[in-house]
Order: sequence, then structure tokens, then C-alpha cells
Amino acid sequence: MAVIAVWQCDRDGSMFEDKKQAEEHDKYLELAANITQLIESEVEGLSEGHSEAIGLLLAKRREILSKACKGKPELLLEPFEDPQPKNTGHQEQAEEDSKVANFAARS
Repeated sequence: MAVIAVWQCDRDGSMFEDKKQAEEHDKYLELAANITQLIESEVEGLSEGHSEAIGLLLAKRREILSKACKGKPELLLEPFEDPQPKNTGHQEQAEEDSKVANFAARS
């Protein structure tokens, strides 16, 4: 049986085989959470779901947004390819494992 090292993000439980990808994903989620909190504190009447979606969008496009703020606003209108690392699929297995553990604990 092989042992595979994986890193789990604290914020959403996503699993990654690469520590750098896990840390980058965690930073992305932290930025999104802070943007969401800023939006919710400054814009009244916006639903929590909408403010969270805006926070995730701006965090995902942070590099393009930075360039746009420095004088290239047209970049915001160009097609966007998501640079976020994808999780390894171990999250689904971890969720299944936790369901089994929860079931076993109840028995």
C-alpha cells in the first residue's frame, strides 16, 4: 500500500498533492473572504450569496484587477482562464471516509 502525502486547506477542506497549491488556494479563499466582508460592510441590501460570489470573482481575478487599476482597465473585459489549481479528487474520498466514520460512530 502506497502512502500519498496530501495537504488540506483549512478554509474549505480541499485536498492537494502539492503544498504550494494548497497554500495558494488558502490565500485565494482568505482574500475572497476579506473582499466579501468589505462588500457586506459597505453595500447595504446585498445578499450574502451575492457578496460572496463577488468576493470570489474578484479574488480569482486579482492579478487582472491589479493590472486594470494600474492603467489597463480593458483587461477586465478580456476572456478569462481560471488559473486556480484544481484539487486532487482526494476531497471526495475524504468526504466519503468521514461519512463512513460518522456512520460507524453512530452504530
